[in-house]
Amino acid sequence: MKPIVLRAATLIMLSIAGFAQAQNWPVRPVRIVVGFPPGGGIDVVARLLAIRMSDSLAQQVIVDNRPGANGILGTDIVAKANPDGHTVFIGTTGNLSVNAVLVKTLPFNMERDFVPVMQTSSVPFLIYAHPKVPAKSLDELIAYVKSNPGKINFYSSGTGGLPHLAGELLNSMAGIKAIHVPYKGSAPGFNDLMGGQVQFGFDAVPVGLQHVKSGRVRAVATTGPKRLSFLPDVPAANESLKGFEVVNWYGVVAPAGTPTAVITRLHAELVKAMNHTETRDKLIAQGTDPVDSNPKAFGVFMKAESAKWARVIKEAGIKAD
Repeated sequence: MKPIVLRAATLIMLSIAGFAQAQNWPVRPVRIVVGFPPGGGIDVVARLLAIRMSDSLAQQVIVDNRPGANGILGTDIVAKANPDGHTVFIGTTGNLSVNAVLVKTLPFNMERDFVPVMQTSSVPFLIYAHPKVPAKSLDELIAYVKSNPGKINFYSSGTGGLPHLAGELLNSMAGIKAIHVPYKGSAPGFNDLMGGQVQFGFDAVPVGLQHVKSGRVRAVATTGPKRLSFLPDVPAANESLKGFEVVNWYGVVAPAGTPTAVITRLHAELVKAMNHTETRDKLIAQGTDPVDSNPKAFGVFMKAESAKWARVIKEAGIKAD
C-alpha cells in the first residue's frame, strides 16, 4: 500500500476508533479532580455537576479533592492521568491561567498537557470594606486611599491569587498604592477585615454576604460587568473605574491526548448538567453565573487571561511563595 494511502487509512481507523470510544464512554466512574478542600465555591460547582452527570450517564461521577500548592497538586494528577475521559480537572482562574505565568517550576505545561473542555461559570468578587472606611463606591474608596498614602491595607487569600492580583490591578488602573497583606486562606483575612486590622479586600460573594446584610462589613462594589440582582444597591466597579473588571471563573480540562470525540461528548454532558434548572438556580443564588463555552473558545479565553494577569504580575513584581 502506498504511503499516502496508508496514512489516510490510518486516520480513518483512528477516527472510527475515537467515535466508538465516545459512544462507549464512560465505561467506569468518572473522576472530577478539584485542587482545593471540600466546601469552597469550586467544590460546590463540581458536586452539582457530578450529581447531574451521574444521572445522565448512568455511571457514577465522583469529586476527588486533592488540595495542595494552590491547586498545583490536583492539576498535576490530571496531567499525568490516562487520557480516556475518565479523569478530568475543574480549576479556577489561578489554576488554569495564572499559575502558568506566576510559577516558573510547574511540573506540567498547561498548553502541552491539557485540552480545554469548557468554562462552566464565572464568579465576580465583592470589594468588602470595614464600616469605618468612608466609602460606598469604588471612586470613594480610591479617593480614601489617595488621601491616606501608605496607610490603607487590602487583604488577600495568598500571594499571587486572584484577590491579590485584583488589588494590584486596582492600584495600577487607579494610580493608588494600597498595601497588600497576604493570608493563608480567605477566612483569616476576612476576620481581620471585620476586626479592622485591614481596611478592604476582594473576596467571593458567599464569604461575606451575611455580614454585609448585618452591617459588619460594607460591600463597596462588585467586580463583575454588572450589578448583582440580589444586591441592586451595590454598584459595579466599572461604574467608577471604566474597564476595571475582575471575574474569577471555573473551567474543565482533560489530559492531552483525550480523543476529540470523547471531549465532544464530555462537553455535551457538562452543558446539559449546567443547564439543569436546579443547578442554575443554586449557582445564581450564591453569585455564580453559569457559562456555556465550547472547547476552542475556552482555550482562547484561557490564553487571554494568562496574558492579562502576566502584565499585572510583572508590573507589580509579584513572586510566587
